[in-house]
Amino acid sequence: MQNTLLLTLLMPTLAVPIVYLLGKKSVKAAALLVALIAIADIALLLTTVPVVLDSAPAAEHKYVESYYWIPILGSSFTLFVDGVSLSIAIITLILILTATLFSMNYMHEKKGLAEYYALLTLLFIGLVGVFITSNLMLFYFCWELMLVPAYFIIGGWGYKEPYRAAFKFFIFTHAGAVFVLLGIGAIFMVTGDLDMFQAQTALMSAQPELVKWILLSLTAGFAVKMAIVPVHMWLPDAHSEAPAPMSALLSGVIISAGAYAILRVSLGTVFPAVAVMAIDFGNQFLHGLAVFGVMSAFFGTLIALVENDIKRIIAYSSIAHMGYVLFGLSLFPFQEIMSGTVLHPEVITGTVLHLVNHAVSKGLFFLSAGTIMKQLEIRDIREMGGLAGQMPITAISSMTAALSIAGIPPFACFISEFLIFVGAFQTINNDNFYLLPTALMLIATVLSLAYALRYVSHVFLGSGKLEKAKEAPFFMKLAMVVLMVLVIILGVWPTFFIQLISTVSFV
Repeated sequence: MQNTLLLTLLMPTLAVPIVYLLGKKSVKAAALLVALIAIADIALLLTTVPVVLDSAPAAEHKYVESYYWIPILGSSFTLFVDGVSLSIAIITLILILTATLFSMNYMHEKKGLAEYYALLTLLFIGLVGVFITSNLMLFYFCWELMLVPAYFIIGGWGYKEPYRAAFKFFIFTHAGAVFVLLGIGAIFMVTGDLDMFQAQTALMSAQPELVKWILLSLTAGFAVKMAIVPVHMWLPDAHSEAPAPMSALLSGVIISAGAYAILRVSLGTVFPAVAVMAIDFGNQFLHGLAVFGVMSAFFGTLIALVENDIKRIIAYSSIAHMGYVLFGLSLFPFQEIMSGTVLHPEVITGTVLHLVNHAVSKGLFFLSAGTIMKQLEIRDIREMGGLAGQMPITAISSMTAALSIAGIPPFACFISEFLIFVGAFQTINNDNFYLLPTALMLIATVLSLAYALRYVSHVFLGSGKLEKAKEAPFFMKLAMVVLMVLVIILGVWPTFFIQLISTVSFV
């Protein structure tokens, strides 16, 4: 099919008013329609896998669709997938599917659900669009489109102070988007092109000082969405106040979009020019990413160790794991870029795989926490205990997510963290700077096991403090079981995604 990616975007776009009108008559039908569109989009994206994995000598490992768009800007409406974007887009759609199924029981007592599912469909467009376009204008449109429905979902269906948390989320991420827009505008000014891949080549002949500022502006904007310390302040409130399905998407996909953008735009499009023209600055830039990665990993882990709110523990864990990802991105193979080598770096494969594994694991973690909160109507883990016998499926799901987040084999996050550390040890041979950050990240990994075990012991083990705890309804259990099975499969057999991701070269 020639219009696969266009259909992937068109289906949810056309469905927004239909979902809203359908939701006015039957909320369940609206939810099922969103779920069916997510399944259809997954099927469409899977048809591009043979092109991406094509083993022919001349294969580009990329599926591209280009449409006539804005000639005055020399801009085509370009959609593409390669191993990196395809992997994250598929996981995004799986999370949208499970969040929608979970919502059918979780949200059924709430009002205004026609609007909720319409906003969820609108968020669907922005999330998928960010990962499947190489046009920077369309990328920015989808980047901002994520913000609006997320704001209204958090504010309209959150907990105690939802609009306060939503406003903080809006202000921080919109401020970050200003830096992204400045960077994109500067790229167009310098290159006359809005395509990521064509701009990469054109930037090689640009003024080095300007390229440095473009790199810093874009990375700062993306880091806000990624919730890296010290621009993380929006995340704990937004995650803890949002309804559980939205928390799963915030932590699983929206902050991952920031990491994807740093890899694809900052490092993939702009950094090669910096590496060639300003070697010292390029090295310092990567070292800076490593420092902020370590800071984020320790901050998130240490706060999660002492936090008692069930959702805030998981929220701070998200900051910690984005620290792992930023540390992995800081290991971008600088020396090979300068020598012009075609790259298939294992550390980047591990970092992207960690985005995939973290999305599934953290999505499951937030859905299971949402189940506990809905069934018990409490948030403090000190008031819980002994729930394993009363809510067995929720307990198994939550323990699976917690152990995966802690990096315990055979669950998903273990293998991706292992690949990141293998890359770190390889990098130490060429750059002694990474010796201390790597050691600190290993310590952070040990501490992450501590907060995961604390969470499990307080919530599920010991004597039961609550006699009336009941297992979740069907669709909530179904969503958790789907993600739980995926966490285990990705831990035991990550080969499919590793094969996809490793086809991508960055020079």
